[in-house]
Amino acid sequence: MSAIADILSRGRVLLAPMAGVTEAPFRGICKRMGAGLTYTEMVSATGLHYTPDSPTSTALLRLDPAETPAAVQIFGANPDVMAEQAARLVERLGDSIALLDINMGCPVTKVIAKAEGSALMRTPELAAQIVSAVAQAVSPLPVTVKFRKGWDSASVNAVDFAKRMEAAGAAALAVHGRTRDQFYKGSADWRVIAQVKDAVGVPVIGSGDVFSAYDAVAMIVQTGVDAVMVARGAQGNPWIFREARALLESGAPIAGPTATERIDMALEHGRALVDFGGERAVIRMRKHVGWYVAGLPGATYVRTKVDQSATFAELEAMLLEYAEFLASHTSLMKEGQ
Repeated sequence: MSAIADILSRGRVLLAPMAGVTEAPFRGICKRMGAGLTYTEMVSATGLHYTPDSPTSTALLRLDPAETPAAVQIFGANPDVMAEQAARLVERLGDSIALLDINMGCPVTKVIAKAEGSALMRTPELAAQIVSAVAQAVSPLPVTVKFRKGWDSASVNAVDFAKRMEAAGAAALAVHGRTRDQFYKGSADWRVIAQVKDAVGVPVIGSGDVFSAYDAVAMIVQTGVDAVMVARGAQGNPWIFREARALLESGAPIAGPTATERIDMALEHGRALVDFGGERAVIRMRKHVGWYVAGLPGATYVRTKVDQSATFAELEAMLLEYAEFLASHTSLMKEGQ
């Protein structure tokens, strides 16, 4: 069994890299809930080149003990710098890295302005040079590439791009079914994901519009991919991994989290994030709490109060009070039945 096949055999539903969302504490939670593999947020190779020990890079490269070995994702457009920093990352993190992933799918303007991220889909020759250089620098560690359907509707090139990346040395490919122009709007095109799977011999990971366990299974069945990535579908819902794993392995769904479990997880996540990033991490936790309580009674009021929380103590007190409300609300609902 190849190294990449061995990695994917540990679980076919993976946590996608999401800048500003998938910090180490959340990745650890998702791994514990059944994610087959977790990816760091993307790390700039250029940033590592000039300031290897900056607080930002150091935080991005911290791994949760529960998630190792994990995938580390880097981005950049200079083959030499990418290869140099990839080799240093392997030396720095050792056995904690499962694979090195190269981001060629980020649609953000400040990234593509430097010809990085999804802009590399417009320069496939350069993209192949990067993959080849990095693969040689970190061999035998698997190098993978994450990219999109294409740049825009007039330049859909995922299949040709995938073949080039495979030929350059990519051990697996992850393809998102939207173009750069779409960002995250519209529907992901799963047909192009199936076309990529048919066109290459290395494992393919599908990405886009996986919001439930049923979506994960449907993408695997409809496209034939070896694994799927969950991005926005995991926000406030790390249970999606255990639910997808159960559906894949037994064919039977399992129950989703209760309201109490959602609040308890928000508290656990908040404590871990503050331990990781200090009291200011409460600000970053606000959006997570909004996702955890989405759809629950009184969620709009709670989100308003969360946005006013400046310390974890305030956030914790508010969530504990909310948990009491939910318990009493549930009790009243049962009495009314």
